Amino acid sequence: MTTTTNGEPRSGAAPTASATARLDRIPVATRSHRRWAVLLGFLFSFDLIDLNTFAYVAPRLREQWGLSLDAVGVVTSIGFAGMFLGAILGGRLSDRFGRRKVLLGAVVFYSTFSLLSALSFNAWQMGVTRFLTGVGLQAMTGVLLVWVSEMYPRALRGRYQSWILVLGFVGVPVAAWVSRLVIPLSTESWRWVFVVGALGILGVFVAARILPESVRWHAAHGREDEALALVERLEKEAVARTGKDLPPPLETAPVPRARLADLLTGRNRRRLIATSLVSIFLILCFYGFNSWLPTLLVENGYTQSESLNVTSWLAAAAVPGALLAMPFIDRFDRRMLLLAIESVVAVLLLAFGVVDGGAALVLTGFLATMLLQCGVAVQYTYIPEVFPTPLRGLGAGIATGFGRLAGVIGGVTVSWIYTAFGFTTVFVYLAVMALLMGLVLVVLGERTTNRALDDIGADDPPAAPGAATPKRSTQ
Repeated sequence: MTTTTNGEPRSGAAPTASATARLDRIPVATRSHRRWAVLLGFLFSFDLIDLNTFAYVAPRLREQWGLSLDAVGVVTSIGFAGMFLGAILGGRLSDRFGRRKVLLGAVVFYSTFSLLSALSFNAWQMGVTRFLTGVGLQAMTGVLLVWVSEMYPRALRGRYQSWILVLGFVGVPVAAWVSRLVIPLSTESWRWVFVVGALGILGVFVAARILPESVRWHAAHGREDEALALVERLEKEAVARTGKDLPPPLETAPVPRARLADLLTGRNRRRLIATSLVSIFLILCFYGFNSWLPTLLVENGYTQSESLNVTSWLAAAAVPGALLAMPFIDRFDRRMLLLAIESVVAVLLLAFGVVDGGAALVLTGFLATMLLQCGVAVQYTYIPEVFPTPLRGLGAGIATGFGRLAGVIGGVTVSWIYTAFGFTTVFVYLAVMALLMGLVLVVLGERTTNRALDDIGADDPPAAPGAATPKRSTQ
């Protein structure tokens, strides 16, 4: 390893190189990157545990509180309304006050209201607590995705986003199996499912010590010294790992200050439309399948125990689904990769709606769930990549927020389709949503794979044919 005269690792940085340019030239995930991934995966796992709790306790609450199917849909929809607010509020606050503060505050917020959900005694109380839990859940998820996109090497953004999802998706089978074991114990034991969902607050104590503010957020707010201090540490870790000098930094044009109205002009408007639509179709398909499946199976003649058994096996597909994305997500155009995944999902959902027998149900459902989760990894990587840094939190928040708002309609839609047309038609509807999810980025999106965030987020018009491309400075 090459060192300077005072024994420090030689990073190869020019004295005037910006923090973001130096961050972009780091070619490997450092020790700090790996530690952050484990921590964020832990926080995300409890986000997913909490997100799925009501779906698993709903059949028991219908029995205990005498809830109608429509009432279950209303409570589910109220939770999504909270997520809509949380997505936009969390994104805007993170652009203004920092990714780290909002992320940690959101974990505390949703954990508190998850615990209060356990104390609910009627549908009205449950609706209020699930609305406020949803605010915190989506604020945390949206800011987490933005933080990862801004802090990991560009050639590894998708892989580490997938890896964090792998760790986070552990929460899906945990929620399913905790529900399966705990809910049958007594008429009130469902309350402990929400208590488990609140345990993510334990990760805040660790995150407060080891999770830094985003380098790009610091740089966008004129805090270059703080950004450089963190980048220098990452450079030393990278050199220690590779034993080689780092490549020279390549400067991009300075990121201009942006107004909220800039999201509705130029390429940002097209990005906002594309990411909002893909988020909408994701929620209509993904949560239409996962959130309603336990109830739909019971309504279609399965016992509550059989329903929980099927959904528990399907929940186990979450982790291999995210793992499946890792070899491909940074290698191929994310738009075409998503189209291929969702096309197969559509076929599997159609099959799920017509097969008969437990084994066939579990097989088609497992494969559909696995590929849906694989597609989530692609979308979660793509959405924050396309917006410029000053508007990244809000842009991604609005996009994912519209998806959550669609969940308000989606919860009622599934109930209506089932009541009017039956079990199989629900899965025809879900298959169409999956196919639209794959098509929208191909039609409206842009390539992001292995590109610098500042290059993607630029809103410059295309160069005229034959025009010279400005050279980047290495200073």
